[in-house]
Amino acid sequence: MIRQFKSACVKPMLVLLAVSTLSGNVLTSCKSGKPMNKTQKGGAVGAGGGALVGGIIGRKTGNTAIGAIIGATVGGAAGAIIGRRMDKQAEELKRELPNAQVERVGEGIKITFGSDILFDVNSYSLKPATKRQLDDFAQTLNKYPDTDIRIEGHADATGPEDYNLKLSRERANAVGDYLKTQNITSGRLDEIGYGEEQPIADNSTESGRSKNRRVDIAVFANKKMQNDAKDGKLAN
Repeated sequence: MIRQFKSACVKPMLVLLAVSTLSGNVLTSCKSGKPMNKTQKGGAVGAGGGALVGGIIGRKTGNTAIGAIIGATVGGAAGAIIGRRMDKQAEELKRELPNAQVERVGEGIKITFGSDILFDVNSYSLKPATKRQLDDFAQTLNKYPDTDIRIEGHADATGPEDYNLKLSRERANAVGDYLKTQNITSGRLDEIGYGEEQPIADNSTESGRSKNRRVDIAVFANKKMQNDAKDGKLAN
């Protein structure tokens, strides 16, 4: 039985409302009145309390990857420096991962792989082509060692819920385990599966189910990068 999709159209509004509550206005610069860029928005969010906003966003929107990124936000001048570092890394990832969706969010990066690209149906064994992409992904991650990586597996709503949850966990672990073979230390990785809990599209259509079968990866500053940015030790 296919369970109904909870509309994702409210997610952007919830994100903006939560962030606006703490930062005043994430869309305009207080000094210039001009629209903020992504780095400035990240700084505004952090100034209001990244962990609190991250928790709100993660719970209310069902997108824990974005919540993890916002939760690691430091804001202010330090957040702007981190944001510029993430801008550079995101541009590299866009070139290296043509089959993935790479988004800059606050002071981090969200990468989405469709599960159909990574795995065969009902399998958590990585496809050979996927491994080649993850090789390139790992090279970029190793260039920026002061980041943490959260890997989330997601499933559509066909089949038993417990099976979908187990498969999503196995897929997240498969990606994490492969990255470890490419010298990504385990301390940087956090793998988790959500099954069908976080749909982003309508499970009643094949197109929607395909979008819901995915692996989301959040990349954000670890404590060392945050402290270095605050102390002025991180180059612009």
